[in-house]
Amino acid sequence: MKNGFTQRAQSTRRRKTTESDGWRPGWDIAGVVERAAQDGSGPPVGARVVGQSLAGWAELALLSKGFGAVVPDDVDLVEAATLPVAGLTARCALSKAAPLAGKTVLVAGASGGVGTFALQLARDAGAVVTASIRQPGQEALVRRLGADNVAVGASLAEAARFGPFDLVLESVGADSLAAALEMLAPGGLCVLLGASAGTTTTFDARKFRAGGTSLYGLVMSYEYGLEPPAVGLGDLCSRLAEGRLTPVIDRVASWRDIATVAQDLMDRRFTGKAVLRID
Repeated sequence: MKNGFTQRAQSTRRRKTTESDGWRPGWDIAGVVERAAQDGSGPPVGARVVGQSLAGWAELALLSKGFGAVVPDDVDLVEAATLPVAGLTARCALSKAAPLAGKTVLVAGASGGVGTFALQLARDAGAVVTASIRQPGQEALVRRLGADNVAVGASLAEAARFGPFDLVLESVGADSLAAALEMLAPGGLCVLLGASAGTTTTFDARKFRAGGTSLYGLVMSYEYGLEPPAVGLGDLCSRLAEGRLTPVIDRVASWRDIATVAQDLMDRRFTGKAVLRID
């Protein structure tokens, strides 16, 4: 496919620890099909598609069967390009506690790529949503996206006054994970998306043992074995077309500016997503 757009620098951290020979970064892609699958199983030439590729930052990218979806005519490819990693992660994480209607959900890092999608999807599912953010200036955004409650501060523990929670989406690890485990309601679930602040933690087991509580480690490569990305991407694209989901895009730039965009991402200088145009 002709790759017209590629979504934010989600490979930046991985790029620092990966051998450069023969490796090309970029997972999220959106563009137009230039050569259809020989067996006719994929979309035709000229179709607008979004998906995941192991080497997305290129003018031409291979979209494997089951890893992409056709983008509706009334959905901008720039918006569609934000969906694969962040949108699918949010959708999958929330599904672990479905149905969500009436349940209490805490989203850590709610102003980030996954968080902004999770807020909207949880709200749409009828959950009572609490957003955890670091900066007061992000409160208006997360409330607009669906947060009923907002906890502001560097520590996830600031959200405890709105708990306990039936579901917590956590991606920081270390002390943040400990706080998440201690805020679960009976039968509650913490879905761990990552551990950016640290891979080890200690927590109060007495608080975690509220009855039936559990911790789930979300790894999307494993989840794709349970449901191919095409299914979730089709659902997310439909939500975009219906106006039920709106990507938060802070920056649209040329892929020639990747060094600046990636550094700004790492330094948390913008909220939501960045999209790179291939020109």
